[in-house]
Amino acid sequence: MKILHLSDIHMGGGFAHGRIDPETGYNTRFQDFVKSLSRSIDRALAEPVDLVLFGGDAFPDATPAPYIQQAFASQFYRLVDANIPLVLLVGNHDRHAQGQGGASLSIYRSLGVPGTIVGDTIDTYTINTQSGQIQIITLPWIDRSTLLTRDIADTLSILEVNQLLLDKLQPRLEGEIRKLDPELPTIVLAHLMADNATLGAEKLLAVGRGFTIPLSFLTRSCFDYVALGHVHRHQNLNKTNDPAVVYPGSIERVDFSEEKEEKGYVIVTIEPTEQPASKNFETTWEFCPLPVRTFRTIKIDVSTSEQPQADILAAIAKVEIADVVIRLIYQLSPVGVASPLGNRVELINTADLHQALSTAHHYTIQAELISQLSRPRLPELGCSVGDPMVALSTYLENRPDLQDIATAMIAAANELLAGDRTSVSAGENTVLLDLESSTDTVADAEGDRSSAKKTRSKKTAGQLTLL
Repeated sequence: MKILHLSDIHMGGGFAHGRIDPETGYNTRFQDFVKSLSRSIDRALAEPVDLVLFGGDAFPDATPAPYIQQAFASQFYRLVDANIPLVLLVGNHDRHAQGQGGASLSIYRSLGVPGTIVGDTIDTYTINTQSGQIQIITLPWIDRSTLLTRDIADTLSILEVNQLLLDKLQPRLEGEIRKLDPELPTIVLAHLMADNATLGAEKLLAVGRGFTIPLSFLTRSCFDYVALGHVHRHQNLNKTNDPAVVYPGSIERVDFSEEKEEKGYVIVTIEPTEQPASKNFETTWEFCPLPVRTFRTIKIDVSTSEQPQADILAAIAKVEIADVVIRLIYQLSPVGVASPLGNRVELINTADLHQALSTAHHYTIQAELISQLSRPRLPELGCSVGDPMVALSTYLENRPDLQDIATAMIAAANELLAGDRTSVSAGENTVLLDLESSTDTVADAEGDRSSAKKTRSKKTAGQLTLL
């Protein structure tokens, strides 16, 4: 039995990275998404597969424009014509008003589209395919309104709500497991955030508050494959593949957070084992990349360049930009801070930059000032650095602008750690040490309380201020 598993189409999204096609009047990114879906369905028909599983998030929201709905429906209706069953799972973006007004995919149930199941509830379906029967447990996007009443949820904290949701979900899932026929292969089709998944753009696109489900809920011996949706980065969460717990990822790049991710779908093959042991079926799967639109960032620091315009143009020339979505970022320094050249904005001709990027599919140009208040972290200062003097020395080695007072700072730090309060002169600069003790004053049993305050030991932690 062969199965096509795809998810997170988001058709109608990403328009900001496209332009209007003068021939069709549609956004070119919309056309990209349609092409990727069409190629996925092409593969389903060419195999042919016995079943198609869609893991949720058909559109960016639950109210897509009619032409977007039509493009989505026309591609999946090709499966109906080929007599290939389809399960459409409801994701978080498919729910209207975070679960309070139905789902965009529910129309396919109302229309009675042949061979099409809409998974908007936790349920189990036995589906007849060309290669036999298979069981599908649908687990749509879970939010508060799915398992809890408003009165209960409003009186609990977020952590308490999440735990209560898990407490209610587990018996529901167990109830579906008890319905299973062990003689048939079983797939869980779920739109969720697993607790060890690596996030992509969905962390910025999320609609409503869901919750994280432990992987142990899904790695059950009675499941032959777990088909997930929601996370845009392709990954298998269960390296033992018993069962494989797979996010196919989105079929197109939504934004630059997915710049380096492959996009595609998964072909799953389930076969009876020749010598049944603990499992009756053996599952293999393959990730199939799609030729999607390339996103590329060109980032160059010209804060110390004497010819920033030429350097930026040279950086653009090194990159293949034709039909690519480009993000150009060039970095400058504030006037007179990091470089005597300062902010060379007047030397950058943006018209030339636009011309150089004109062959790109779409591009943006962004100038960044390198803040002196937000310096990059030093890799030498890791969690293993426990000695504050080592940390201070490492910091000063990476701050050439403080070299003239580095010796005085180290001396002041030594006195601070010794528990003294002093002021160390460093030429025209003065290092003041201001100790803040957090230990409570403990009066000596035989001494005066005020005297004890004067003689108490000072905590070594303090505050170093440069004036």
